[in-house]
Amino acid sequence: MGTIEMHVGKRKMLFEPVNTFSSLEIIDGREAVKAIKDPKITAVDEPTFVRMSDTDFRNGTIEVDVLSKLLNDAPDFARGFIGVAFRIDEHNSKFESIYIRPTNGRTDDQVRRNRSVQYFSYPEYKFDRLRTETPGKYETYADMGLNEWIHMKIVAEGNSAFLHLNGSRQPVLVVHDLKHGAGLSGGIGLWVDIGTEGYFADIRIEHS
Repeated sequence: MGTIEMHVGKRKMLFEPVNTFSSLEIIDGREAVKAIKDPKITAVDEPTFVRMSDTDFRNGTIEVDVLSKLLNDAPDFARGFIGVAFRIDEHNSKFESIYIRPTNGRTDDQVRRNRSVQYFSYPEYKFDRLRTETPGKYETYADMGLNEWIHMKIVAEGNSAFLHLNGSRQPVLVVHDLKHGAGLSGGIGLWVDIGTEGYFADIRIEHS
């Protein structure tokens, strides 16, 4: 769970694992942060990420290429969960997140397809509460698959966040009521959940 050093743009940044096992790897000829959730953390939608140090992000754009594989011991409900946490407070006790479920993107089950992309807000608004209280509002379909690079672009402005995938001109997910409001700012984390061996490459951050 040691600290990782990696270039983000022209800056050399440190990444600190939070409830994850992480390392710097070369995959497909690309330098990437590898992250696996600590199996001791059994709850889902938790602070399980590799956190970028010395970053205070409120509004702007986060871009990263992600690739997820399923671990050999992944449970049958694993979906390759991988994404980004942002506006993380200093204690990792409050943040927003958008993640994807790559196995859902090309399944024959339409209900699962409609759950390919997910927003949640830690700690009060995890996916299950959002799905129960406002079905379909915070998750949607997008084409994607395991074992392939997927470009994520998250644009955060005030109370809103927009997710673009693989260079899409239009966002695949629109959230206009981020649960922590417009005032929260904080860190950025490379997020994974149960059963995922996740890789993150070509991270780019722009503040606005």
